[in-house]
Amino acid sequence: MCRNCSPHPSADAGPSTGTQPTFGAQPTRRALARLLMTGAGLSALTACTPGPAPESEGTGTPVAGSGSPSPSATGSPASGSASAAASVSATASPAAASSSAGAAKSPSVSATPSTTAAAAPPSAASRLPKQFSLTDPASPWVIVNKHRPLKPANYVPADLVQPRVALAVTGEAAQLNRTTAAAAERMFAAAAADGVNITLASGYRSYATQVVTYNGWVSSQGRAAADTASARPGYSEHQTGWAFDIGDAGGACSFQPCFAEQPAAVWAKANAHRFGFVVRYPWMQHTITGYFYESWHLRYIGVEAATDMRKRGVATLEQYFGLASAPGYL
Repeated sequence: MCRNCSPHPSADAGPSTGTQPTFGAQPTRRALARLLMTGAGLSALTACTPGPAPESEGTGTPVAGSGSPSPSATGSPASGSASAAASVSATASPAAASSSAGAAKSPSVSATPSTTAAAAPPSAASRLPKQFSLTDPASPWVIVNKHRPLKPANYVPADLVQPRVALAVTGEAAQLNRTTAAAAERMFAAAAADGVNITLASGYRSYATQVVTYNGWVSSQGRAAADTASARPGYSEHQTGWAFDIGDAGGACSFQPCFAEQPAAVWAKANAHRFGFVVRYPWMQHTITGYFYESWHLRYIGVEAATDMRKRGVATLEQYFGLASAPGYL
C-alpha cells in the first residue's frame, strides 16, 4: 500500500480509507461505518496498485510482467451508456441538452460509487457570449472522450510550438498549440511568483505515437486491458495540443495519485482557471469522463469558460457542455 498516495484533502474527494474494519463477535458502530465507507475508497486504493508508469489518459508504455495496467482509465468500460452525444450540435447550445449530464451513470467499477458533482444545467456554456465548436479539433472547446474521437483521427495542430517553461520532456511531448503555450507560460510564471515551480511533463502526443503505445499495451496485456490503461489512437486530448500534464519541479509523485498532494497540483487546482485551464479528469468523475482522477492533466478551454465552470461548481466538461457521459468506448 502506498501510504501517501491518497489525494489532497482539498481535492474533489470522497473518503479514502486504507484500513479494513475490525470484525468481532459484536461489531461496533464505528466498525460498521468504516465497512460502509470502504467502497468509496476503493477507487483511491486501486490507484495504489503497482503497474507500468502511467501518463495522462493511461498512455504510458507497457512493460511486460510489470503488473496491472495504470488506473488512470476506467476499470471496465460500461458499453451501455447513453450515446446521444453523437448527435450533439457543433457548438454548445440549449438544444444540445436533452440527454446531458445525468445520462449513463452506471459505474465502470462496481465497487466504486457513482458520486458526481451536481449536474450542470444543460449546456451551461451557452450562456457565455462567445461560442466555439465542440467537434473541431482546432477549437478550444473540442470534446474528446471515449465516445467522441477526433475527426480526422490523425489530426495534427497547425501551430505547435515549444512553450518557454520548465520542461521535463523533449521532442513532440514538449510542444503545445500556440494558444495553450502562451497561457501555460503565464500560468507557470504566476506559480513561480508564488514560490511553486511547475514543469511541463507531457504535452502534444501524435497519432503515430498513440498507435505505438496502444499496440504495445495490446501485445502485453490484451485489448480489454489496453482499453482500461491507454487511450486508443485518435481518442486522446493530448493530440489536440489543448492539453498537457504537469509535474512538480521536485519530481515527486509524477503521474501517481500522490501527486495531488504536491505543491504544483495544489496550486494548479486553485488557480488554473485564471489562465483558462481546468483539471480535466476530477476526483470521482470517472463514470462521466472515462478516466480516474488525474490531478496532473490540465486542459485549456479559455479563461471565461474555465472561470464560469469554477463559479458554478461544474466538475466535468461533459456536464458543462450538456453532453452524455462516456465511461467506456462505444
